[in-house]
Amino acid sequence: MRGIHRPSHHVLLAGIVLATITAMALVACSQPVSSEDDPSTSSTGYTIIQPSEAKEMIDDGTVTVVDVRTQGEYEDAHIENAVLVPLDTIGDADVTALPDKDATLIVYCRTGVRSAQASAALARLGYTHVYDMDGGITSWTFGTVSGAAS
Repeated sequence: MRGIHRPSHHVLLAGIVLATITAMALVACSQPVSSEDDPSTSSTGYTIIQPSEAKEMIDDGTVTVVDVRTQGEYEDAHIENAVLVPLDTIGDADVTALPDKDATLIVYCRTGVRSAQASAALARLGYTHVYDMDGGITSWTFGTVSGAAS
């Protein structure tokens, strides 16, 4: 039969190579992600969470909420039951207001800048479950209380 064209060996070989590469890529993409590769956990040892996630964790009752703003800011408005630990009091020594380094901590400030600094410092001090609330109290829509720390 004339007119039937048979593919050359080079074309067949190229097709096999392409199919093999595609299969390898699909298998590699289906591998589970380790916690080290989790994009929600930064290399500084803490996790950034949204206020809605913080609210869920608080409602579960298993967290310590840490306000790292100033005394005056805290007294104006804070998340109920938050512990006041101003950023400038977090240094190279253990934080006496936070004795359990394995406790789950949700850290917040006004907009998120100081809480990121505090979260990194707490992680460096050995706190193992540190969550930085993105956007700070300005993003918190679940109500606040006022008054001095108890």
